[in-house]
Amino acid sequence: MQIEMESVRARWERLFEDYFKEEIENVALSYPEKKSIIFDFWDIDMYDSELGEILLEKPYAAISAAEDVISSMDTITEMPYLHVRIKNLPEARKVEIRDLRSFHLGKFISVDGLVKKVTEVRPKLVMAAFECQKCNNIIRIRQEGSRLVEPTFCPKCNRKSTFKLLPDESIFIDSQKIEMQESPEGLRGGAQPMRLVAYLEDDLVGYIVPGDRITLNGILRVQTRRSGQIKLTEFNKVMDVNSVEIKEQAFEEIGISEEDEEKIKEVSKDPLLYIKIRESIAPTIYGLETEKDALALQLFGGVPKTMPDGTKIRGDIHILLVGDPGTAKSQLLRYISQLAPRSIYTSGKSSSAAGLTATAVRSDEFGEGRWTLEAGALVLADLGIACVDELDKMNPKDRDALHQAMEQQEISVAKAGINATLKSRCALLGAANPKLGRFEEYTPIADQINIPPALLSRFDLIFPLTDKPDRERDEALAKHVLEVHKYGEMLERDEEVEVEKIKPALEPEFLRKYIAYAKRNVHPVLTEAAIERIKDYYVSMRAKSRETIPFTPRQLEAFIRLAEASARMRLSPVVNETDADRAIKIVEYYLTKVGMDRETETIDIDIITTGISRSQKDKIKVVTDIIRDICEETGEAAPIDEIISRAMDEGLSRDMVESLMAKMRREGIIFEPKHGKYRLTSE
Repeated sequence: MQIEMESVRARWERLFEDYFKEEIENVALSYPEKKSIIFDFWDIDMYDSELGEILLEKPYAAISAAEDVISSMDTITEMPYLHVRIKNLPEARKVEIRDLRSFHLGKFISVDGLVKKVTEVRPKLVMAAFECQKCNNIIRIRQEGSRLVEPTFCPKCNRKSTFKLLPDESIFIDSQKIEMQESPEGLRGGAQPMRLVAYLEDDLVGYIVPGDRITLNGILRVQTRRSGQIKLTEFNKVMDVNSVEIKEQAFEEIGISEEDEEKIKEVSKDPLLYIKIRESIAPTIYGLETEKDALALQLFGGVPKTMPDGTKIRGDIHILLVGDPGTAKSQLLRYISQLAPRSIYTSGKSSSAAGLTATAVRSDEFGEGRWTLEAGALVLADLGIACVDELDKMNPKDRDALHQAMEQQEISVAKAGINATLKSRCALLGAANPKLGRFEEYTPIADQINIPPALLSRFDLIFPLTDKPDRERDEALAKHVLEVHKYGEMLERDEEVEVEKIKPALEPEFLRKYIAYAKRNVHPVLTEAAIERIKDYYVSMRAKSRETIPFTPRQLEAFIRLAEASARMRLSPVVNETDADRAIKIVEYYLTKVGMDRETETIDIDIITTGISRSQKDKIKVVTDIIRDICEETGEAAPIDEIISRAMDEGLSRDMVESLMAKMRREGIIFEPKHGKYRLTSE
């Protein structure tokens, strides 16, 4: 398209004078707080469609002409140099990173993605002032590209001279480089996410952090690649960003049409909605009804709250699956990671703290040898679900990084001079194996898995998946698994097959849209009836147990989050008593499985939060008192035989005493100065 710059300037002058004059003046009066005028592409196209076409095809020339026109407007005595930024480009100009090709070069395009890395903000020279060392003449040269252009001779003395850059006389603007990658939910089948490097300037810098989901509107150009001093014929593609649209709203990247919205509202009224959603989660896995109910609630999540004093309360539900080999833990995690919008799947065995949270990395190619900030899995899963398999196999130092991410839902990085806090507002779905291979109901969960009680207590729900012989269940399970394999074999051979038994009640693609719609538009509020129901249950359960503590305020918050998720699932603006009952039923099921003191048959939350039940604490106190008494009487360490003898007089068995003393040694309550003799560490 051949365009005359004079004609383009004339079009911009007419457009600004007739339609945008007041808007431009308002921005100019706010300078330097505001340095840009943001136009919607469709406003320009509506008033001058030919100018809209020029803007898309020859963006550098068109935008430069627009900025020159604004700077020469005489409505304000000294019109500052304002940037023209364009947003909301046509659908045809929205390109996936992996679909960028050479014919896009020099064109105005829009790209969606996830910020992976950012550099620090650096000053960039745009107008350089040089002083001639012979005659002190000042020469000004506009800088374009990444290489500094110096004068070759002095126009005043006509001599080739050495020239000194004068920073005080030169003009600098802020500059920042970011690396963006494709959103993980758009990738299926293990595809490697493609990346794009983009350059931000002036008032666009400093607002973007790793993990942000953004739309970049800008111009694709090439950057020379070198091998030593040799320039290559292959180039890197980079983007000069004109405007940035940060996606504040949840799941904006999932398109929901009017037909989808109608179907979503219709499905939400189905009386069998909860059953259908449960049956849509891993239909090839037999049973696990309560666990699947909880996973369904996790997909929808509760409502996050920010209080007037700045306190934040998370709405995400954290779930841990602990169980025997072959109970489909990993398969459930895989299914959820493919079903949930914005989800990341990773294995704890191969994940480091930096890979899960965030890190400062030194990149010669991207950061020119400087430190840059790179987002990890929990940051990339912001507003989604992070599925971490084999959580117990993680390095303890790496696992410590999860504490802040789970409760505060933030990740702090302080390394190499970079101090940053990134958002990780994601639900965590973890899976772990018991130390001894199989889950033992009568042993406290903290003793069975290699996860400290402090981290265990941060999970809202913990489900043991056990594999016990049961004739009826085994028969049904075997039949289900065999039928699944049979249908799979028939499908491979393209035979007509009745797949109702393994087909999800709701198609995964539709369910993703349903979840995105619910999380985006539904924010339920507790009714008085629901508040009373949860309060009465909480107070009555604590009143029943004088000796043990069945719940803490942390479980109370879990009730609320689950009840909110239940209401959100049916797109209800309020949480009613039925939602509260559903939450109570699930928490009760989890606590009877992992929080039950088998000696007293009461729920004791200390089993999860500290790893020691109330009855165990009482027995430990008995043993502690015996050791103290013996040490005071003899003035020496207490022999093991004497300790066991006195403990048996108090009603404890030999095995119990030996087990308790092993735990006390691990906890650092006692130590063994001589073989077979013990003292208290606090003495």
